[in-house]
Amino acid sequence: MRIVLVGPPGAGKGTQAAYLAKNLAIPHISTGDLFRANISQGTPLGQKAQEYMRSGQLVPDEVTIGMAKDRMEQEDAAEGFLLDGFPRNLAQAEALDTILKADGLGLDAVLDLEVPEDEVVKRIAGRRMCRKDSSHIFHVIYNPPAAEGVCDVCGGELYQREDDSEDTVRKRLEVYHSETEPIIDYYKAQGLVVTISALGKVAEVTQRAMDALPSREA
Repeated sequence: MRIVLVGPPGAGKGTQAAYLAKNLAIPHISTGDLFRANISQGTPLGQKAQEYMRSGQLVPDEVTIGMAKDRMEQEDAAEGFLLDGFPRNLAQAEALDTILKADGLGLDAVLDLEVPEDEVVKRIAGRRMCRKDSSHIFHVIYNPPAAEGVCDVCGGELYQREDDSEDTVRKRLEVYHSETEPIIDYYKAQGLVVTISALGKVAEVTQRAMDALPSREA
């Protein structure tokens, strides 16, 4: 099964992608992992990406597309994959179609995780990170520490990352609406979009997604 996962920041795409990929026995291919792997391995695409990133420029679509193409051609993705963070815009979506069609393949579904904008802001702006260990994450509403501003695990100071501020989150949402959201209409025209609510417990959302996806036999 070949799936694209879309949704606004704070929709829980990374978490859901990991669970869905495991349940479907297909690799989870995330843009972040692609960049990290290519840069750490010193691949030609990784070197190109790093040059742009070091100069503060956006990495061009063709570099991201090239990384995704290489990853989708690996043996473990022969029977399918779950794409998380790619395609990010219409140009990437069209390129993905071209790549798949060249091998006589196509997507099975585009899973759209739907979350109200106010909930997105609440989820992200309420996050607090530990200065001693960034893996210790709390939330002022959903997972508050026992003592305000203090990590339950190591006693480190909890803080709000600059890119988690409400203003920054709303700017990220604007970028999502202008750049990524158009691919939903693009895929709707192909009859591929499956929209589910991303509200609720992680396991509930995962089950909702599994139930909504087309069966492998279909």
